[in-house]
Amino acid sequence: MDYIFETRMLVRDYECDIEGIVNNANYLHYAEHTRHLFLKERGLSFADMHRRGTDAVVARMNLQYKTPLRCDDELISRLAVRKEGLRYVFHQDIFRASDNKLCFRGVIDVVCLVDGRLASSKEYDAALLD
Repeated sequence: MDYIFETRMLVRDYECDIEGIVNNANYLHYAEHTRHLFLKERGLSFADMHRRGTDAVVARMNLQYKTPLRCDDELISRLAVRKEGLRYVFHQDIFRASDNKLCFRGVIDVVCLVDGRLASSKEYDAALLD
């Protein structure tokens, strides 16, 4: 995979379930935070775009959980993106930093709503697809 962005995070104790592993819903938070940081790095404010009437929303997810993360693990979240029609298809993988083991793989389709209607966004195209 040709990743174009990565960030690191630490697993916090409250993200783990009774089994001592990260609850599966938290991987979605990691993936979303990664996409938002990626947008910010590309000069696009998620909040500013919303104020101007454009919202990027998740339309579909295909998720695979591979190896569990545990409290205090450092993770590396990486992404790649391509455009298919009106969809931005994010390929997001999360690795455990200590051994680079794949923990999570997601394919997340995002679409833009411009003034509440499904549409293309020149701003998102420019930021994501340079």
